[in-house]
Amino acid sequence: MAAAVPRRVLRAPACLCVLCGLPGAGKSTLTHRILGTAAEHRWRTAVVSYDELIPEEAYYTEAEEDGLKHTNWKSHRQAVLQRIEQLLAQPEVMVELPSNPFINGAAWQLCVQALLQPEELNTDGAPLLFLLDDNFYYPSMRYEVYQLARKLSLGFCQVYLQCDLKTCIMRNQSRPRAVPNKVIMEMEKRLESPNPQKNPWEFQSISLNSTNDLSKSDIQRVMELISAALNNPLSPAEDNAEQKEADRLKCATSVIHQADQECRRLISEAMKAARDNQVSAEHMRVLAARLNECKATFLHDLRKQFLQELRFLQEEDINVEQVVKRPVESIFDDKKNKILSQFISDHKTM
Repeated sequence: MAAAVPRRVLRAPACLCVLCGLPGAGKSTLTHRILGTAAEHRWRTAVVSYDELIPEEAYYTEAEEDGLKHTNWKSHRQAVLQRIEQLLAQPEVMVELPSNPFINGAAWQLCVQALLQPEELNTDGAPLLFLLDDNFYYPSMRYEVYQLARKLSLGFCQVYLQCDLKTCIMRNQSRPRAVPNKVIMEMEKRLESPNPQKNPWEFQSISLNSTNDLSKSDIQRVMELISAALNNPLSPAEDNAEQKEADRLKCATSVIHQADQECRRLISEAMKAARDNQVSAEHMRVLAARLNECKATFLHDLRKQFLQELRFLQEEDINVEQVVKRPVESIFDDKKNKILSQFISDHKTM
């Protein structure tokens, strides 16, 4: 068998295009239409589908304590961006990078297939387009992509597909790997669409209504957005506003992490109290699910409120411990006690 032709990614203008929206909003459909138009422009395009790259196990239980499930999906998401960075930061080396346990290696090779060219083909200068297909429902998820684009002086843009919940659920049900309706409904509550007024770094963003089929003019808007991003790569130069935004998100992450730890401690105490009151194993599982759902909603609301308030505070004025303590004790602990009391009361009357 003849030796395989060495393959590499040639140096060229590049753009990271974030496609965000609920499952079933039409991101995959948009991706296929972009691929066809990009080929006409002689762009090399990679579809970075998080659903394909991140194994299903990432969303399963990593550890279980008192019936509560915890996953490490963030590590998988970071691994995807690290692989893109490795590919673009060292374009002259062989693309067969060491395997990464956090992403599907075979799926990665397929997603960058169009970027890998035999040596004899002269494709120098052909733009590289990465279409990042995921929900990206939090700004912090999208900001990580922006930071990578800025670090490597790439183009960056975002396309948000706005679609009503009912249509998303209906489309999702026809998929081979359908997302549970409950997950989509919860995601819809948490989704924060691109907002350039609030987040200046999201200025290269457009929103399309995808409840019905996208029009030719919609696709033209997307291609114009990508072209503008390719022609105006981000600068890695320091910027105080960007640093403040990074610090703001970092501070919020610290607050939510500490709040999460406090909530888990309170939930563990509640589960112990339920066991002491001889609540059945079946009802213990239901109780754990209720408390875990309550915690997720509480942390989401806390994060949203804290980010809003943080804009009016100086970093030195923030007491993270107090920021965490007040809402955990006054809001979450009260809700936890009500749920626990209800379960114990219901168990005793059975």
